[in-house]
Amino acid sequence: MAESGVAAASLFGTDRRLCSADVLPPAEVRARIEVAVLNFLAALADPSAPAISVLPLISRSAANRGVRRALLRDGVSSVYLSHAFCRRSLTRANDGKAFVRVWKVMEVCYKILGEGKLVTQRELFYKLLSDSPSYFSCQRHINQTVQDVVSLLRCTRQSLGIMASSRGALIGRIVLQGLGEEHVDCSILGPSGHAITGDLNVLSKLIFSSDARYLILVEKDAIFQRLAEDRIYNHLPSILITAKGYPDLATRFILHRLSLTFPNMPIFALVDWNPAGLAILCTYKYGSISMGLESYRYACNVKWLGLRGDDLQLIPQSAYQELKPRDLQIAKSLLSSKFLQEKHRAELTLMLEMGKRAEIEALYSHGFDFLGKYVARKVVQGDYI
Repeated sequence: MAESGVAAASLFGTDRRLCSADVLPPAEVRARIEVAVLNFLAALADPSAPAISVLPLISRSAANRGVRRALLRDGVSSVYLSHAFCRRSLTRANDGKAFVRVWKVMEVCYKILGEGKLVTQRELFYKLLSDSPSYFSCQRHINQTVQDVVSLLRCTRQSLGIMASSRGALIGRIVLQGLGEEHVDCSILGPSGHAITGDLNVLSKLIFSSDARYLILVEKDAIFQRLAEDRIYNHLPSILITAKGYPDLATRFILHRLSLTFPNMPIFALVDWNPAGLAILCTYKYGSISMGLESYRYACNVKWLGLRGDDLQLIPQSAYQELKPRDLQIAKSLLSSKFLQEKHRAELTLMLEMGKRAEIEALYSHGFDFLGKYVARKVVQGDYI
C-alpha cells in the first residue's frame, strides 16, 4: 500500500504536521475501537480489498521526528511526530504477532473502559500473559503495543484506561488539595515527600497553593531525600520533585501542571554529569519520542543547574568513573538528535573527550551539608544554562 493510501486509511487523523493523541472520554474511545473493528470486518468481506491485514500507525522512527521551537527565548520547545505512517501487517513475518497484539490490547481496553476501571501497564501485562502467553511473553510487548494502539486510535494511554505507574514524589513549599479532600502541606512531610499518584485524572484536579520561588527537579531519590532532610526549601523557597530516575508520565504530568499554574517559577534540574543525566533532563525539557503521540504534551522549560562542566573542579579525581558502553550509546543518540541545544552539546562533547562521568554524590567529599549550599549558591547566582 502506498504511503498516500495508508494515510487515507487512517481512521481518525487529519493532515497536519503535528500528530497528537487526544484526551477522550471512555465512550468515545470505545466508539473508536468499534469503528476499527467494523472497518476491519468490512475489509474482510470485500474480495477486492488488496490488503485487509494492514494497520496504519503513525511512525515513531527517527525520520518522522521533528522539533517545535519556542517562539520566545524562555518558551517551551518540544519534539513531535509528523504525519508519516508505518504499517503492522498480518502477512509479514516480523509483524504477524505485533498485528494480533494490537487487537488483543484493544479488546482488554474496551472491557476495562466499560467497567470504569484503570489498570497499569504492568497489570495489563499479567492479564495478557495469562490469556495469550504466546503473544505477550515480556513487558516490552505490552509497552510497544500500547503505543501502537495510541498511534492507531489517536488517544492517550489514560484515555484507554491505562494508568501511569508512578515512582515520583514532591516536597517543599506547596499545599495540595484534591476535590473534597484535606490539604496536604508538603513542607511538613518526612524526607520521602508526598508520593505522586499515577492516576492523571486525580492529578488534573489537584489545586496548588505555594509561595515558592523555584522548582528544583532532582534526578535521584537519594539526592532528593538529602535535600529534603536538610529542609533546603526553608532556606531557598522552593519545591523539590523527583521521578527517582528516568521520568515517568505522572511525574512529567504534575511538573507540567505546576509550570502552567506558576508560570514565573523557573524549573532547575539537578542531574548526574553523564549522558543519562542529560537524557533525563532532555526528556523533561522536550518530551520523549518513546511516548509517541503524547510526547510533546508535557514538555517544560527546564534549566540545567548541575552537575556541569564548570563544577568539575569541586570533584576529586578519585570520584570520576569511566564512561560505560551504555553511556556511549546514549551520547550517540543525543548527538544525532535535532533538539539538543549547543550548550548541552558542548557538555556532552566534554564528557566524551574526557571519557569520564561524575555523580552528584561526589560533592559529599566536601561534607553532607555541602549539597544544599551548592544548589542555593547556583540558583542565587543564576549559574545555569
